[in-house]
Amino acid sequence: MAIDIHWVRDDDSLARQCAHWQSLPFIALDTEFMRVDTFYPIAGLLQVGYANDAWLIDPLLIEDWRPLARLLEDSSVTKVLHACSEDLEVLLRLTGSLPVPLFDTQLAAGYLNIGFSMGYSRLVQAVLDIELPKAETRSDWLQRPLSETQISYAAEDAVHLAELFERLRVRLSEEKQAWLLEDGAELVANLRRESDPREAYRDTKLAWKLSRQQLAVLRELCAWREQQARARNQPRNRILREQSLWPLARTQPDNLTALARIEDMHPRTVRQDGEFLLQLIAGAARQPAQQWPEPLPEPLPIEASGILKSLRAIGQQHAERLDMAPELMLRKKTLEQLLKSGFPQGPYQLPDSLRGWRRELMGQALLDSLAN
Repeated sequence: MAIDIHWVRDDDSLARQCAHWQSLPFIALDTEFMRVDTFYPIAGLLQVGYANDAWLIDPLLIEDWRPLARLLEDSSVTKVLHACSEDLEVLLRLTGSLPVPLFDTQLAAGYLNIGFSMGYSRLVQAVLDIELPKAETRSDWLQRPLSETQISYAAEDAVHLAELFERLRVRLSEEKQAWLLEDGAELVANLRRESDPREAYRDTKLAWKLSRQQLAVLRELCAWREQQARARNQPRNRILREQSLWPLARTQPDNLTALARIEDMHPRTVRQDGEFLLQLIAGAARQPAQQWPEPLPEPLPIEASGILKSLRAIGQQHAERLDMAPELMLRKKTLEQLLKSGFPQGPYQLPDSLRGWRRELMGQALLDSLAN
């Protein structure tokens, strides 16, 4: 199949093309970016595909992203992406907007029981019987000029993504298509929710073992780490390594020598931020008890594994009936939250993370299973 490649290298061209794309029923959208030493992804190329046309947008030359923002927010044009969590970050950072409605072809493959969490190349091979080249997957998308193989790779991705959408969409029932778009809206909503840095401590490994006073220190360390990663545009582990957080909160060093001995503590962190970290730890440790976080729940005991298995079986039964990938039905984290809400004697409450069609379809069955 011959692909017509069109370049978009200035603001006027982008505005014209966005006006054209808004007349289409859907567009396939892909991004190429770099994220090696930064917190935020750096866009190297944006691709739009429809029929045999691929438009390549050079983000290094565009200043006015408002036309693309309007296109993304135009609910009459379906935006098709694949495994799009990082693509959404790129789009949000460039335009301040996110795609509505969103059709994720990776999710569609799960809804059709083709496979769960399938990579793009595998899905193209399975549905279109096309083997895509892989050489450019890790190439430098910020270099200019881009190589001919990079350009060809990017254009093919966009066009085949549009073709994938058309093949998958006709195989989806109306019900499944509605559920899929609901999942896409949830992806967008999750990204719109700015995570609170002061809640980051909850995700630290082994945090449940810490006392409330130690959790107060951990909370301040994690919040500072998150804020600095964003402000400096550096990966979190470049600011303060993950493995250092728990021992810092537990032992609360009060001098640079003790700080340097903390597990996985990078010498650069001690040199650059050591004095500040000592002050941060000391200040957090002195907080009054009424300001300490509540204890974090312990992991579920081994005897809960059988109950979790029976809850998962509810999702698997529905998946088999609906011919869907069972992994799409009930996430492990959701089931653990449900079980922790009342283990071992109950009563149990459905967690907020069980939303939409999953809550409607399986919520009562989960509660009934636990009651029995």
